[in-house]
Amino acid sequence: MTGERATIRFWRNGRPTEVDGFHPRTTLLDYLRLSERQVGTKEGCAEGDCGACTVALGRVRDGRLVYEPVNACILLLGQIDGADLLTIEDLAGAGGLHPVQQAMVDHHGSQCGFCTPGIVMSLFTLHREAPRPVGRETVSDALAGNLCRCTGYRPIVDAALAACSSAPEPLPADALIARMSGAREQDVFVRHPDGFFAAPASEERLAALLVEHPDATIVSGSTDVGLWITKGLAPLSKIVWLGRVKGLDAIENEPDRLLLGATVSHATALPFLAGIDPDLGELMRRFGSVQVRASGTVGGNIANGSPIGDLAPALLALGCRLELRRGEALRRIALEDFFIAYRQQDRQPGEFLRRVEIDKLSPNEIFRCFKVSKRFDEDISAVMGAFKFALDGRRIVGCRIAYGGMAGIPKRAAATEHAVTGLSLDEPTHWRNAEAALEEDFQPMRDHRATAEYRRTVARNLLRKALMEIASGETDATRITGHRPVLQAAE
Repeated sequence: MTGERATIRFWRNGRPTEVDGFHPRTTLLDYLRLSERQVGTKEGCAEGDCGACTVALGRVRDGRLVYEPVNACILLLGQIDGADLLTIEDLAGAGGLHPVQQAMVDHHGSQCGFCTPGIVMSLFTLHREAPRPVGRETVSDALAGNLCRCTGYRPIVDAALAACSSAPEPLPADALIARMSGAREQDVFVRHPDGFFAAPASEERLAALLVEHPDATIVSGSTDVGLWITKGLAPLSKIVWLGRVKGLDAIENEPDRLLLGATVSHATALPFLAGIDPDLGELMRRFGSVQVRASGTVGGNIANGSPIGDLAPALLALGCRLELRRGEALRRIALEDFFIAYRQQDRQPGEFLRRVEIDKLSPNEIFRCFKVSKRFDEDISAVMGAFKFALDGRRIVGCRIAYGGMAGIPKRAAATEHAVTGLSLDEPTHWRNAEAALEEDFQPMRDHRATAEYRRTVARNLLRKALMEIASGETDATRITGHRPVLQAAE
């Protein structure tokens, strides 16, 4: 199947559906509520935080249909092309309520009910996909993106544990998988009087399209662009979605480096990043919510240039490189050279980020990263610090240190790196000079998340924390969660 089609094609609980002529910035939530008049899916925060709008999308992964929760309020309608869409209206069947719905009833998991549809859909995907047995911590992670202000989480968690005590029901998905896989072969170009929504199927078509329309907005997961629409009311007229481009979601896990395609989701990247270092796995576990990690992508988190994106400082410390493409031309650039100023990157009109290259740690290198936020789950960092130290015995012979939230861009701390290099892990009194060097690297701002002085203090403390951990080899005294094995200690 080749060529171009002027519709998006998806399935509603297994039933084929096509939509054409929609405005490119139409959200999935607006389509459901305003066009389909299916109002079970609610609008709460309209920014992907509260989870009241959660629906489930099923996509083919490695030959099987995998369902993930997404925030319909910021997901664009065009992004569901090729997926099986399930909403709260789709769960109950002729035989009665879905097991998750019945468990919510049995355990009194709902009070006002406004948040309940989104909670049920999050628990549906947990019930559908989670390996058994399902524990309380797994349920808490699954609910991190769903707020409830009146019932309280105890009965909701109890309902989830009860529902997940049994295996999920089998799905007759073989025929659907074949149809869904074939739908990815065509380019999608939906025209509207105000512009277009495009979803090319190949990288060659993507490159040509962006050269032809360098003013188009590139969308990957829409966890950021979606807020431009719902909160900023941005009049976006040309949107190019990367989610159908074959090969941009590729992962190459080599012995000395990890290569992630730009559209690899945070959820998919998590185990590979955790394989580089456990701290990266813990960072990604706290990256937004399950809904955000299912939609948001590695490339999007970098290319949006946010100074408080959690992944960029960690990748800066690891020495990440980017591969970009414009037309037929490819170029590689160090991540630290990509960020120029607030929301400005070294990316030419019509150019897109295609791949991220991350070096793995050498035997003499130790990595640490820490996120500090007001709320533990699903919160933006006030300060994020990442540290890579090269050791010769008990002496630091090289380092890369980067912070988020301390400047208008994610930034390395050059003066601090110079001050840290040469320090002994056995002489903590000398660490103070390295901490003081942070004043040369950063002049943080004050905003509603933190004062400048708070950020300076936290940045110093995170550096000391990293040095204390590698000096002692243990994390019991420095962490509440994410403890590391003592075997990671420097010898």
